[in-house]
This record gives sequence, structure tokens and C-alpha cells, in this order.
Amino acid sequence: MKNKLIFTLLFVSTFLLTACDRGQAPAPSGEVATPAPEPEKTYNWKMVTTWPPNFPIFQEGVERFAKDVSIMSKGRLDIKVYAGGELVPPLQSFDAVSQGTVELGHGAGYYWAGKIPAAQFFTAVPFGMNAQGMNSWLYAGGGLEMWQDLYKPHNLIPFPMGNTGVQMGGWFNKKINSVKDLKGLKMRIPGLGGKVLAKAGGTPVLMAGGEIYTALERNTIDATEWVGPFHDERLGLYRAAKYYYYPGWHEPGPTLELMVNLQAWGSLPEDLKKMIEVAAASSNIWMLAQFEAKNLAALQKLRDQHKVELLPFPDEVMQELHKLTVEVLAEEAQKDVQFKKVFDAYSQFSSENDRWNVLSEAAYQAARSK
Repeated sequence: MKNKLIFTLLFVSTFLLTACDRGQAPAPSGEVATPAPEPEKTYNWKMVTTWPPNFPIFQEGVERFAKDVSIMSKGRLDIKVYAGGELVPPLQSFDAVSQGTVELGHGAGYYWAGKIPAAQFFTAVPFGMNAQGMNSWLYAGGGLEMWQDLYKPHNLIPFPMGNTGVQMGGWFNKKINSVKDLKGLKMRIPGLGGKVLAKAGGTPVLMAGGEIYTALERNTIDATEWVGPFHDERLGLYRAAKYYYYPGWHEPGPTLELMVNLQAWGSLPEDLKKMIEVAAASSNIWMLAQFEAKNLAALQKLRDQHKVELLPFPDEVMQELHKLTVEVLAEEAQKDVQFKKVFDAYSQFSSENDRWNVLSEAAYQAARSK
């Protein structure tokens, strides 16, 4: 009996030690032991942007996005961010992500107007919706689904990630007293706003942000729009042009975009996909808040310290630009089926949004000003 007891104890001890060596506890009687889970896969991605290195809010917001994803994923998705020109030229970001050279990109849809004319609606439309309207359309009005359908053939999936709010009208080296002053004007202005300027007799020029100051200073261009007081002051545009016009009729609520390579996106588990979406939405809110908070102080500095002449566009000019905008949109819609489809959807939502704003935002602002 004693020998039998010793044998039993030795058997149990051996079993327990073997189970511990395998990194698992013994399964209860009648159950199969569950294997230890395999380590979760990690992803190392590259992200390019159209913005200069250390560019406040824009590039800063992208870096914030990458950090948020890393924190939420506990390092499972690590994103290395490259500013414009560090890995690919700024305006080649779309192609780099589309072709899979990198997994992610950040820019603005109207930069790719030559490839996808309808992409311009997902940045800004002259005399169109502001940031609040754009976010409403994209997140709750079917705009995002339409945007993603538009980019899918280009091997991309886009998300909203940033908004500047209503921009300024731009810097000019001569006063704009009438529509005639727009004729022959060489101005850095992208997107549909550039087409409207061309219809008014001007010459739109597309160039990256890092080239603007030099072009304006050397009179390669006569005028430029950029962003708003905070960025315009930092870029030193007040040293290259004297007159600062408002409002930004051409970009009332420019949405910035996150682009994800479609194959890379498909390789991710659902939780990491959701983290990208959430981080992009967070950066979308953060960037707009930064612009709104910092523009007023910068405007006061431009006016009081740098003695910039702040001028409104004459009513005649604004009325003519609005009329030409209507004509440009109609003409572009006739050229491209996708453009017309998005234009119709955008216009319907914008019209409904305007009717609501008359009774809400506009009415409230009018009441405050009394």
C-alpha cells in the first residue's frame, strides 16, 4: 500500500511539472487543455504628407494621429511619418499611397483634381459649406460613403482628418478694386477656386506651401491664398505682399484627408481599423479647434505689429466670383459623370443645410450682433 501511494504521488508530481514546463496549467478532469495564445501581429507603416516639416497644426496633427494609434494599439501599429519631400515630393503623396509605396498619406483632395475632378468636393467648394456643414455631410449625410466609392478604383480609402475653417482671401501685391483687377492676375490658388479665377481672367498656379513665399517675393506670382492668419504670419507672407483680403470665398471649410492604401487596410484586424478611424476623427476635431483658437491672435499681430492692410473684397467682385462659380460647377459637371454625381449630392445637402442655418446659426449670429 505504501509503495502504491509513493508511485501515485510521483506520477502526479511528474504530470504537474510537465504541464508547468509547457507554460500551462493542467486541464480539469474531462477537459482538453487550451493552447497559449500566439503573440499578436505588429505592423510598421509609413505615412507621407503634402506639408512642410514641422508645419504647425497640419504636420503636427498628423504626428498626433500616429501617436494616438500607437497608444491605442499598444504598439501593434507603429506609423512613421514623413513630411512632404522627405520620402516623396509633396504632390506625389496620392500616387505613393495608391501604388503601395507607403501605407498612409495626408493631404487635400483638390490636389488630385487632375486625376479625380470630383475629389475637389471633399476639400472645398467656392461659396460652399463651412467646416460644420462639411462634417455634417461627410459623417451623417452620405458624403463619406460617396468619397470612399470615388477613391476605391485608385486603391485608396479616405477619411476626414482636419479642417482649417473659413480661410482668408489671400495676399495681393496690388489692390483689388473691381473685377478688372483680376484679369491677368497670377495667383497661387488650387481646386475649383482656381478655375473660377481663370474664368475671371486670372491665371491660377498650383504649388506646394514651401514654394509660396519665394514665388510671391520674386513676383513669379502676383497673389497667393494660403490658409489663415496663424500660418500666413509664420510663413512671412506679410513681407512679400502688402494687402490681405477677406473672406476666403474659395475655401469656406477645407477638409483635409487621410488616405489609406486599400490592400494595407484589408490586412488589418477590425480593432486596428477602428483605431485608425477614431484617431482620424479625433485629429479632425483637434485641427479645427487649433485653427479657430490661434487665428485671431495672429491677425492682431499682422495688423498691429506688421502694419498689414486688411481689406474686404468689394461687393462687385464677390458677386461676380459667385456667378462665375455657378458657371464653373455647371461646366465641370457636363464634362465628368462622377463630378456631376457628387455635385448633385453635395448641392442637395448644402441647400438643406443652408435652410436650417437660416433659422439656427445665422439667426443666432444676427441676434448676437444687435
